[in-house]
Amino acid sequence: MSCDLANVLIGLDASIRDAAACLDRSARGIVLVVEPDQKLLNTITDGDIRRAMLAGVSLDEPITQLLQRKAEPYRTPVTAPATTDPAMLLHIMQEKNIRQIPLLDEQGRVVELTTMPDLLPDEALPMEAVIMAGGYGTRLRPLTDDLPKPMLPVGDQPLLEIIVKGLRDAGIRQVNVTTHYKGEVISDHFKDGEAFGIDIRYVNEDQPLGTAGALSLLEKSEEPLLLINGDILTRVDFKAMLNFHHEYKADLTVAVRQYEFRVPYGVIETDGVEVRGISEKPILRQFINAGIYLLDPAIRHFIPNGQRYDIPDLIAQLLQEGRRVVCFPIREYWLDIGKSENYDQARLDVANGRF
Repeated sequence: MSCDLANVLIGLDASIRDAAACLDRSARGIVLVVEPDQKLLNTITDGDIRRAMLAGVSLDEPITQLLQRKAEPYRTPVTAPATTDPAMLLHIMQEKNIRQIPLLDEQGRVVELTTMPDLLPDEALPMEAVIMAGGYGTRLRPLTDDLPKPMLPVGDQPLLEIIVKGLRDAGIRQVNVTTHYKGEVISDHFKDGEAFGIDIRYVNEDQPLGTAGALSLLEKSEEPLLLINGDILTRVDFKAMLNFHHEYKADLTVAVRQYEFRVPYGVIETDGVEVRGISEKPILRQFINAGIYLLDPAIRHFIPNGQRYDIPDLIAQLLQEGRRVVCFPIREYWLDIGKSENYDQARLDVANGRF
């Protein structure tokens, strides 16, 4: 249960961006906010930061902004005495539906941090993954004349191999790959996945079925289904996405990315014929679809069997049925390589260590 506390402790004077960097360094899913003598003040989780992003809070704001926004039952952190045995810690985590517990001494100072993976080190991530790899990649021709887009090299390996290894490293054991255009190139490279430490199965589309239609061809499963486009280069935390999905009891979780652009003109604010103000070349910010989804098994019956069906169709149907669809903001590296300039950027980022 040992943990390098220096990687998870942070002071009240830190920014939200500092807390996010601390989360990434430690990979423990939590940051402990402490006084100079290591007395625990509060905690910040991955979900706290992503909720702030959705609310438009800048990552450069102080972490006190996060702490003020924490809602019940998260205002008071769950802790345990340093002498608590592992069985009791596991019981507390399961009862409180949490994955980390700071251990304190009699003065309330942090002496250890225990996480669920510490207590259950061989725990697999309870979900299957589907990689959509059947597209023609027409915008990348002539590069895709002989290769399917997901097999284009990024650094010293195909993009799809980077995705597969990322899923494996997150603890996912079962990956389904949907194929259509030059699918044999993919299956010849990965085979059954044993060489990559993962079980890979193929779902060949005789005709393109859209971004969701191929899901109807999969074997039934009681686990959540992670769906990711095969042209995405990302470091998104799939464990955090699953935790977020469960926390909000979502039927469908859509990963989103903040996108901003500057309007190259002065924007006039109007009320009928009246001018109410002017914004000179404002920056507009929106969340865009990042091509990564998490589906609850209970909604798979909405997908028609063997017919073309897209994720926007599914979202619209779920909303019409009163089902819960939530968004999960990505703060990690993310790039869609569907266009040639983005593919060039991906190769440059890998070569320069920015990925």
